[in-house]
Amino acid sequence: MTSTQSLSNMANAIRALAMDAVQKANSGHPGMPMGMAEIAFALWDRHYRHNPADPRWSARDRFVLSNGHGSMLHYALLHLTGHDLSMEEIRNFRQLHSKTAGHPEVEVTPGVETTTGPLGQGLANAVGMALSESLLAAEFNKPGFDIVDHHTYVFTGDGCLMEGISHEVCSLAGTLRLSKLIVLYDDNGISIDGKVDGWFTDDTPRRFEAYGWNVIPGVDGHDVDAVDAAIQKAKKADRPTLICCKTVIGKGAPTMQGTDKVHGAALGEKEITAWREQIGWTSPPFEIPADVYKAWDARERGARLQQEWTALFDAYSERFPQEAGEYLRRMKGDLPGNFDKAVSDYIATCVDKKENIASRKASQNAIQALAQVLPEFLGGSADLTGSNLTNWKESVPLRAGQPGNHINYGVREFGMSAIMNGITLHGGFLPFGATFLTFSDYSRNALRMAALMKIRTLFVFTHDSIGLGEDGPTHQSVEHVSSLRLIPNLDNWRPCDTVESAVAWEQAIRRHAGPSTLIFSRQNLAFQERSAEQINNIRRGGYVLKDAPNAKAILIATGSEIELAVKAADELAGQGIPVRVVSMPSTDVFDRQDAAYRASVLPRGVPRVAVEAGVTAFWHKYVGLEGAVIGIDTFGESAPAGVLFKHFGFTTEKVVAAVKSVLA
Repeated sequence: MTSTQSLSNMANAIRALAMDAVQKANSGHPGMPMGMAEIAFALWDRHYRHNPADPRWSARDRFVLSNGHGSMLHYALLHLTGHDLSMEEIRNFRQLHSKTAGHPEVEVTPGVETTTGPLGQGLANAVGMALSESLLAAEFNKPGFDIVDHHTYVFTGDGCLMEGISHEVCSLAGTLRLSKLIVLYDDNGISIDGKVDGWFTDDTPRRFEAYGWNVIPGVDGHDVDAVDAAIQKAKKADRPTLICCKTVIGKGAPTMQGTDKVHGAALGEKEITAWREQIGWTSPPFEIPADVYKAWDARERGARLQQEWTALFDAYSERFPQEAGEYLRRMKGDLPGNFDKAVSDYIATCVDKKENIASRKASQNAIQALAQVLPEFLGGSADLTGSNLTNWKESVPLRAGQPGNHINYGVREFGMSAIMNGITLHGGFLPFGATFLTFSDYSRNALRMAALMKIRTLFVFTHDSIGLGEDGPTHQSVEHVSSLRLIPNLDNWRPCDTVESAVAWEQAIRRHAGPSTLIFSRQNLAFQERSAEQINNIRRGGYVLKDAPNAKAILIATGSEIELAVKAADELAGQGIPVRVVSMPSTDVFDRQDAAYRASVLPRGVPRVAVEAGVTAFWHKYVGLEGAVIGIDTFGESAPAGVLFKHFGFTTEKVVAAVKSVLA
C-alpha cells in the first residue's frame, strides 16, 4: 500500500513539472494540470493499460486530453511513466521543434493519441475511438480470445462541455451505448473569463443521464481513492460513463488557486516558491526525487501487459490465422492485395458503360465496387444517406448492440467529422461520412484538424454548386470548394464523370499522408472519352482532356463545368480557334506535380480561361491577372438547376466570348 505522503508526492510531481515548465516558457496553462493531478494519478497508476516502450501497441487503452490547453499534465504523465519524453523536452515546453508543443500533437509526442486544443474535439475523437473498439471486438473476438478489449479515457473540462460538438457526440455515444468510453469531467467552475456560473449553469449530470449515459456525480477530484472507485464502477457499466470530479483549479497555489488567474498564465517565481515551501517540496525546478520516479515508472508493468496480450494473440493466430492476419493488416492501415485489381476492373467498367450520371451516383457505384475488397470501409452520412449515396448493397446500419458498417450520424455534421477522425486515429477502419457541400462549414475545424494530424479521413460532400437547384442559396455552395483548397495538406477532388470519380476514390484511399474531400454533383454529368494515358494522368490532379494542334487558348474546368468547357472548345474549333481543355479535378494534387509536368499541361504564354460554378478569385493563380474566370461571386437563387446555370452565365456562348476576349 502506497503511503499517503507518497500519493501526495506523485500528484505533486505533476504540479511541479507543470508550474516549472509554464514558468520557464512564460506561457501555458498550469491551472488544469494542478487541479487534475490526483485524477491523473488515479487513472494512470491504477487503470490505464499502456506500454511506454511501445506507445502504438494496438491493445492499449486510449487516453485523450480533450482540454488540451492543460498539455503539461499529459507531458508530465508521459515523462514520469517512462515514455520517450526527456526532461530536456519538458524544459523546452512550447519551444520551436520540441516534443512538448503548446497543445498535444499526435505523431509529435510519443504517447499522444490525438491532437487536441480546439475544445470538444478531443471528446469527439474519443467517441470515434470507443466506437472502433466496439466494432473491432464484435468482428474479431472469439470465445476465450478477447484480443480487442480496451477502454477509451477522456479528460474534459467546462469548456469542452460548453462547445456544441459535445452535445452532438455525447448524444450519439449514449444512443450507441459505448460502454468502454469513460469521461472524467474536471468540474472546477472556472474558465478564462472567470467563474462560469455567469454563463454555464447546466445541470451536467442530468444532461448526460438524458443522453443515456451512466453518471457518477459528486466525486472529490482530489481524493485518489474516490476517483479510483468511480473508475472501477464505470468499467462495469453497460453504457458510456461521465465521472463528475469536483476540483480546485490550480490546487495548491497559495494565493491563486480557485481563480481564473491560474488558468492560462505562469504563476510567477514568488507563487511557485511559496508552493514549494507550503508542501515541503525541496527539489529544485525540473528535478524529481528518485523515489517518485520509481513509483511512477510504468515500463515493467506495461511490458508485462503487452507480453500477456501477445501470448493471447499468438494463440488466437494459431486457431484463427485468417482473422489474425486481417486484424494486423487493418491495424497497420495496409490495403489488401487485391485492391489494385478491383480499382482497375472498376475503371474499365466505367469506360465500357459510358454512363451520364450524377457524380454522387458515380461515387456510390465506386463505393459499391471497392467495398467488396475493403472490409475496413465504415461509411456514413449526417442524415442524408438517400441524397449523399454513401451506402451500398451489402452495408449494414449500425445500431446499439448491432454492429454495422454504415453509421447514421443524424444531423451532426461537425460531430460526424470529428468522430471519423477518432476512428481513423484508432485504426482498423477507413471511415467516410457525407453531407451537402454547403454544410462543410459545420465540419470545418474537424477537416482542419484531420489535415493538421495528417490522417486518412475521407469527407464526402455532395450537391456541390448551384446545380442543387430549388433549395436555393442557403444550400447552394459558392465559396466552399475554393475555401477548402486553402487548408494545407487537404486534398480536394471535384470529378467530372464516372471515371474521374473512381480515380478520386482510389487516390483518397491510397493516401496515407492526410485527408481528402470528395466533392460530387446532384445533377447528371456527361461521360468524357479518354485514352489510357489520360486516365492515368487523372491521378496527377490535372491533365489535358481534349487537345488541339497549336491551341491558341486553354480552358480549365472541374466537375460539372467540364462538359461546358468541352462544348465551348468544339464551338471555337468550328470558328477556327483551336483550344485545349484541361480537367483539374484536384488542384492540390496538381500543384504537387513536378514543374515539367505542370508546364506540359499549362504551357506558358498560352492565354487561359477557368470555368467553375464558384467564386472566381482562386482561379487567378492559374489564369493570371490577364486571364478570365467564369464563376459566381454572389450567392445563388432558388430555381431549377438548368435555369440557374443560364442565369449565372454558365453557357457555351459566354465561355466562347471569354476565350475570344483573352485572345483579343
